[in-house]
Amino acid sequence: MEVSALQKERYNYKPKLPADLNRPPDRISLEFGAPAGAASGEGDLRALFKHSYGKPPVSIVTGRNGMESRPLTVGVILSGGQAPGGHNVIAGLFDGLHRGHPDSVLLGFKGGPSGFLEDNALEITGEIVDTYRNTGGFDIIGSGRTKIESPEQFSAAMKTARKRKLDAVVIIGGDDSNTNAALLAEYFIDRGCPTQVIGCPKTIDGDLKNEYIETSFGFDTAVKTYSELIGNIERDAASARKYWHFIRLMGRSASHIALECALQTQPNVCLISEEVAAKKLSLEDIIGELCASVTKRAAGGDNFGVVLIPEGLIEFVPEMRKLIGELNDLMATHTELSESTNYADEVRWLEKNLSPGSSELFKSLPVDIGQELLADRDPHGNVQVSRIETEKLLIGMVEEKLAGLKKSGAYSGKFSALAHFFGYEGRCAFPSNFDADYCYSLGFTAFVLIAAGLTGYIASVRNLTAPASEWLPGGVPLTMMMNMEQRHGASKPVIKKALVELEGAPFKAFASMREKWAVETCFTVPGGIQYFGPPEVCDQPTKTLKLEKQA
Repeated sequence: MEVSALQKERYNYKPKLPADLNRPPDRISLEFGAPAGAASGEGDLRALFKHSYGKPPVSIVTGRNGMESRPLTVGVILSGGQAPGGHNVIAGLFDGLHRGHPDSVLLGFKGGPSGFLEDNALEITGEIVDTYRNTGGFDIIGSGRTKIESPEQFSAAMKTARKRKLDAVVIIGGDDSNTNAALLAEYFIDRGCPTQVIGCPKTIDGDLKNEYIETSFGFDTAVKTYSELIGNIERDAASARKYWHFIRLMGRSASHIALECALQTQPNVCLISEEVAAKKLSLEDIIGELCASVTKRAAGGDNFGVVLIPEGLIEFVPEMRKLIGELNDLMATHTELSESTNYADEVRWLEKNLSPGSSELFKSLPVDIGQELLADRDPHGNVQVSRIETEKLLIGMVEEKLAGLKKSGAYSGKFSALAHFFGYEGRCAFPSNFDADYCYSLGFTAFVLIAAGLTGYIASVRNLTAPASEWLPGGVPLTMMMNMEQRHGASKPVIKKALVELEGAPFKAFASMREKWAVETCFTVPGGIQYFGPPEVCDQPTKTLKLEKQA
């Protein structure tokens, strides 16, 4: 891959470390808190995690530790979708290991968890890691979405761990990946395998967070990347003054990305899936909100605007959720539907087999949306929401509603809309200074947890709105973040997703301003991520994080 001038400069960036990590390893110590419970389902989790449940959270502090300085062999896995900063987690882990002992070895398992199961590894050397420092992407070793679930997979993982004589394995991933990390840690303890397991919190969706995990890495860079694009579109909209831009943003389960981008760019409308679900808003309700903004702005001569839409919105609309559930069930049990290639035949079949309400809704949808709902399922048999062009569905329904209003004389403006989807654009950007520092600190923290002999923990760095030197590193027992959920007919342990809290400070700040935004042009254009300059420009965290810490 060719190296740009910016990339050369980013190689030279020295990530900032918390003061408690930025000292010799023998001067880094741990303080243990009280034994921890779980998010919910304590009894079931205690039974499933007999050896690893109830461990205490730990804080990394300055002090003599008495830890033995010896070479360590550690494996690292990138799991799930890409997020900016993953390379710096590996760099921080590498540097920590070699600060602990120069003969330590870091093995990167290629292609995600499957590389671990198949013992497909690359030794990460100083020369290799130096060519990836402070860069976006996961291409140093690649990633994958394989889940370690079956007895055969767990056995294969232990075989690799024993063969490689791994002191530890670090799993860099989201909620599902870190759930796997907890299960793997428990399995290793139960089978007498000495390999420790440590997790790192990754996801641009921002839904892996709690009291100890203030944000997942990659979120900061992704929302700043999307906000730059949204700001550019807002400037264009205010210049051309003739288009409404409907922008769908990543975030299937949670609307953190849409909310943060709204706080940064102040669009006319931003839909929040969690609010739609809480208020049981119908498609008609949502179209009513959009048309209210369009008509009020048109009355003032402004026939343009910007709308932000979370990727998973469609699953939060009650009638659409019901329809999608019925379609998933029908396609799983009726081959005549899942194997059909004639859309007209599919519609006729569905008219007879869907519930009356769902049948009417399906028939009312544009053909392309209906076809997307019937497209190939994901590995779990569910509709692939990311492929549904919700922005186009909403545009079509708004056009229809406005046509009716125009006939009645209630609307006389012009409505011309353009659709956008921002997804992959944000997953591999050069990490912001915040993410470069945060990820490096997470990797170094993972080393300290390994050196201290811990397993079944996720690396944690808190106090993130302060300067990096004042950040607070530590570790959280993975079981502390779990609950029991129904997955495919069975109750399984999973790390609880953090959704947008409607009583939280970020949403309240947004809600206090959106009525004004809906009518007036209040756009803010944040511009591109800045890597060089004063900290107040280059090192700032997200507005979400600031508001949460101020609350």
